Formats: sequence, structure tokens, C-alpha cells
Amino acid sequence: MKKVILKIDGMSCSACSSGLEKYLNKQKGVVKASVNLVLAQALIEYDESLTIADLERFVSEAGFESLGIFDGKEEKKSQRKTKTLIAFGILACVVLYVSMADMLHLPVIPFLDMMKYPVNYAVTLFVLVIPFLVFGFDIFKSGIKNLLHKTPNMDTLVSLGVFASFFYSLFSMIMILLNKRPMFYVENLYFESCAIIIFFIKLGRYIDGRSKEKTKEALQELVQITPSMALLKDKNVEKEVTIDEVKKKDILICKAGMKVAVDGVIVKGETHVDEAFITGESIPSKKGKGDKVVAGSIVLDGYIEYEAERIGKDSTISEIVHLVVEATNTKAPIQRLADIVSGYFVPSIILIAVLTLVGYLLLGHPFSEAIISFVTVLVVACPCALGLATPLAIVVSEGSCAKNGLLVKNSTTLENAHKVDVVVFDKTGTLTYGNLKISKIFNYSKYSDDELIALVTSLEKNTTHPIAKAFVSYATDKKLKLSDVSDFENLSGLGLRATVNKKEILVGNRKILNKLKIKVDLQDEEALAKDGNSIIYVIENKKVIGLIGVNDIVRDSAKKAVSRLQKMGKEVIMLTGDNEKTANIIASSLNIKKVIANVLPKEKTKTIKDLISEGKKVMMVGDGINDAPSLASATIGVSVNSGTDIAADSSDVIIINDNLEKIPTLLSISRKTLRNIKQNLFWAFFYNVCMIPIAIGLLKPLGISMNPMFGGLAMTISSLTVVLNSLRLRNIKEK
Repeated sequence: MKKVILKIDGMSCSACSSGLEKYLNKQKGVVKASVNLVLAQALIEYDESLTIADLERFVSEAGFESLGIFDGKEEKKSQRKTKTLIAFGILACVVLYVSMADMLHLPVIPFLDMMKYPVNYAVTLFVLVIPFLVFGFDIFKSGIKNLLHKTPNMDTLVSLGVFASFFYSLFSMIMILLNKRPMFYVENLYFESCAIIIFFIKLGRYIDGRSKEKTKEALQELVQITPSMALLKDKNVEKEVTIDEVKKKDILICKAGMKVAVDGVIVKGETHVDEAFITGESIPSKKGKGDKVVAGSIVLDGYIEYEAERIGKDSTISEIVHLVVEATNTKAPIQRLADIVSGYFVPSIILIAVLTLVGYLLLGHPFSEAIISFVTVLVVACPCALGLATPLAIVVSEGSCAKNGLLVKNSTTLENAHKVDVVVFDKTGTLTYGNLKISKIFNYSKYSDDELIALVTSLEKNTTHPIAKAFVSYATDKKLKLSDVSDFENLSGLGLRATVNKKEILVGNRKILNKLKIKVDLQDEEALAKDGNSIIYVIENKKVIGLIGVNDIVRDSAKKAVSRLQKMGKEVIMLTGDNEKTANIIASSLNIKKVIANVLPKEKTKTIKDLISEGKKVMMVGDGINDAPSLASATIGVSVNSGTDIAADSSDVIIINDNLEKIPTLLSISRKTLRNIKQNLFWAFFYNVCMIPIAIGLLKPLGISMNPMFGGLAMTISSLTVVLNSLRLRNIKEK
């Protein structure tokens, strides 16, 4: 099974995207296709029997054009459209002045007076409208092509309206030229309506396009994060090369202020790195030899050399971009309603317009009045607003999630996340850091705390015990100066012994006190044990000079995350394979009431399934690899991830900075996104419910009517309302 994202040209409304999607899904070899109107993309899953050329042929057959495979690069923006629109805007004003000067009591151009010189007036408007017909050729081409493919869209409605108005006006002009009732036919010229409708449609699409670009800003920022050049170390000589020239295993250089070019591992130097673009965290992280660096992160100080590991499409940022783009190309459940309505919308509007035309004629109204109402109905209807309601909100929200260090893999998850009833946390590596750290120090010596730790580390660095790693890590972060040791001895099951500065130093567990017959009664022991610590005793010349608590400490973000979730009304459960005593200590510190401990991975999965069988929607938060079965079984699986195993992660959501506070943020974004989509759909439906009856003329007895020009303007405003409402999601802030 293969998957590709194609860039599509020629889509103007939801009927376009819906028609293309249906056509693609009918093709043999296409497993599943999803078309995104906002991003102008088609996500296609297909089997081995098809090629990219076949898929592009299908797109062409459906009436659209494939612009090739999505490569993540931002397309160049042209200033030409702006200048063209300004020119036609001026020409539109000329058309309106010529046609409406008399009506508006403005000075009339003498030789274009419609009553005195009807031929001049008619021919001038005809000549002025021709450039607009050329300007709108793409609309007519799309409209007719989609009508022939039995997938009529908004362009079809506009084309029918403009052609009806134009050909009726052309007939009237011919009658004027033949001098047959010129005074009657001169008042039935609607060339200006053709011109203004096309202009408003083009203006609306221009504004719409510019607005939609704003919805994609977060994605574009991700794409532009990585630099185009890299500094290669070649035989101790610095050489600037393009990203495409970098190969795996190359040694690259990064100096203060520069961006890391590709994913790699530091082989020399130390620095503080700003990874906010990928983690959402503003606090720089310290990096040294052996640490991984991610393409696009900024080196704030120092100097590093790093070995290239993942380049091009394999880089972390490329994976993130493609995951986010794929997510925006999936369909949210609520979008099904809009898709169903959009599928019937355009044919229904054409039918209503025809019935309006026939109805006016049967009731004895003039043909000119009937044709104007026909055109107005076609032009005022807006399938765009319906089609944009869901995908616009999804694109903006996916971008907000990405900025917050959240990768949501599909829009269904984004829509449903806030509906979860229970949030289940794994303990080790999720609520806790997953590696031993020094949590508390009781110092009874003349040494400072850092000096005491340095003394212990001087012994511990000679072993590979997990506890030793906690001390070495602490000393490295603090840049502590270690002492030379002699007579080092590993006391099996007890601890370590060595001579430091001519003093005998021992570090170990309580058994070492019994071995040396050292009697001690310290209340601090109980305090450390109560918090679930492993206690390290530090002895100098047979005297206890310090107690150090070492444990797998709770993440800084865990307590706030749990508190926020509980305030949201979510039940929080800890699910762990650790012993009950340790689990309860951690749970108590986080105010988690329900703990399920001593469970194997299979039992974790069963627990999740049992909760779901009770009718609850369950979010499981755990390690992306170790907890894979549980994550897959949950309604929504969320994994904490360092950002380097994104492609292999099987969860629905990845927190790439391990910040658990992002979970309530996800729920908040989800809730606001669904609310925004519902608002968009309401305004889209409300607009059509209000405008179509006015266009038909049902409110004329109340003095409320509409002509085609105002219909085109109203349609533009409708789409713009949905776009602007969706853009509000960019301002979501964490509480």
C-alpha cells in the first residue's frame, strides 16, 4: 500500500473537492482518497497497480490539474494577481458609471446617454464587458467542465448566471442595432451585471486566498525552519554547502546564532539550543557530546560539531510537516454533514433558479425580470462557505497544535479529544522522568551541597549502576569539579569505598552502616523513605555526613496537568506495573485518587478495554513504544516522545516535548475547534437560508429585493465571514 499527497489546481468550492474526492474513490486501485479544499491537496492511498501518472490522469479526468507531489516547499507568491485585480477594479468603476450615472443623478457622458444614443450606450457596454469575460475564462472553463463531468460546482452556477445575463443582453443589443423598440431593449441590458459579478467573484477569491494563506502560516513556518545551507567540516576546513549536498556521517559545524542543518549527534562541544519550534518550550536545553540535535534548532552559544544522521525527508521536521499535512487532509466526522449537503447543493440551486425563471413567466412577469431573478439565485448561493467551514478550522487548529508541541495525526482525534471521560496515565517515563534523579539532600557536613555531591560522584563515576548515572548527570549539569580517588573498592551489595584527600569515604545503602557498626538515628531517613526514595548514606571517617534521596522523580508538568484535567471534569487514573507502595506515593503527590498497580502490559490493555466497555471514552497517555498496545486500545492514544521517533509512533497524538500540560491544552483546542466549526456551519446555512429567498423575490412585497451584482458581493462576504471566524483559532492561549 502506498500513500501520496498531490497538489491540486482548479478547486474553487466544496463541490469541487467533493466531486474530485468521489471520482478518485471510484477508481480501481485507489484504496482511499481525501481532498482538502483549503490546502488544495489530495491525500491518496493506492495499491501497487497504479503509478503517480495514473493518479494525475484521474485528477485531470475529473476536471482539475495535478501540480505534482507535495514537497513541503512554499510556493512563490505572485504580485501579478494584485495588479490585474486593481486594473479590473478601475474598469468595473467605469462600467458602473456608464450604466448607472443617470440613475445615481451623476453627470452623464453626452454621447453615452442611453435615451439619446442607445446604440452608443449598448455597444460601449458590450465592448467594456468583453475583457471581463476573458478575465473570468478560468471560471467558465471550470464551470462547464465540471458540469460535463456531472459534478457541478460554484463556477457552474456563476457561469450559467453570467451567460444567461450576457446572451439576453446581447439579444437586446441586436434589437437596438436593428432599431426594433430600442427604448424598450435599452432598459434590458445587463452587461454591467456580467462584469461586476465576475469582478466580485475574482475579488472574493483573491481575499479568500489571502485569508486562507494565513490559516496555513503555522505549517509554512514549519516548512521554512530548516536552513538552506550547512557548514561542512572537510579535512579540518570549513566549507559551506547546500542541504542537498549533506550526506549521512558528514561532520557539520554549528556556531552561536546558526541553525542546525540536519538531525544529528554532537561529537564535539557544548551549547544551549532553542528548540521552541518543535517543543513549544521557550527555555533553551543544554546539549553536549552524545546528545541529539534536530534540524532547525538554534545554537544560542558555544560551538558544536555534529554527525549528520537523518537528512532530507527522513529529518524530524520533515516528518512533522508531513504528519500535520496528512492530518489536515483527513475528514473530521462533522465534515460529513457539510459534504453531504454540498453534494446536493449546486444541483438544488440550479433547480431552484430554473423554477424561479419558469414561475415568473407563468405569473406573467416580464422576461427581463424573470432572467434577473434567475441569475441572482445562481450568483447569491454560496457552497464555498459550507465547504470551508470544517477544513479551515481544522487547518488552523492543527497549526496551533504543532506550535504547542502537539502532533495530532488525524482530524477525527482533534474533533473528539475534548469528549474523553477518563485520562489514564502510565507512571514510569510518563508521569515520572523514567530515569533516576537526585531528589533531596540532607547535608550534615562542612561541605556545600554541590561539594557533597561532587565527593560522592568521584566514587560513583567508577561504576555503571543506575544510581551512579543520577550522580554523574547531576555533576555534569552543574559542572562540578570531581576529586581524584585512590584505593577504590566496590563493596558488593553495600556500596563503594575509596580514599579522597586522605580521608576514607564510603557511600551506600543502610546495610553499610550495619557492616561498619555505625549507629545512627536520623529523622530525615523516614522523610526520604516516605517519599519513595532510595537513600544513599555518605560516610567520612566513619561518620555520616549526609543523606541523599534518589528516585524517579515526578515530571515538573505532571501536577499542573493532572490538576487542570480534574478541573475540566475528567477522571484521572494511574496505571502502572510498579509496586503499589511506590505508585501510591507518586499518585498521592499528584492528587490522583485511583491507582491500578502491579499490572503487566497485557493487563494494561485489558484495563483500557474494560473502561471503554463501561461506555467511557478513554485517553491513554504513555510511552510511544512500550505502551503501544494500550495506546492502540484507547479511544485516543497519546505518547510522550522526544521528537526523534515520530514516524514509528503508533499513537494518535504525540507530545514531542514531554510536557504533560499540553494534554489539557489539546482538550481545550479540541473543544474550541468543534465550537468554531459549528459556528461556521451555522453562518453558512444561515446565509443561504436568508439570501436565496431574497434572490427568488419572495420578500419583494416587503420592499426587500436583490440584483445579481449585490448577490455576488453578498456571496463574497459570506465566505469571508467563515474565513475570519476560523482565523480566531490562531489566538488560542493556554490557561
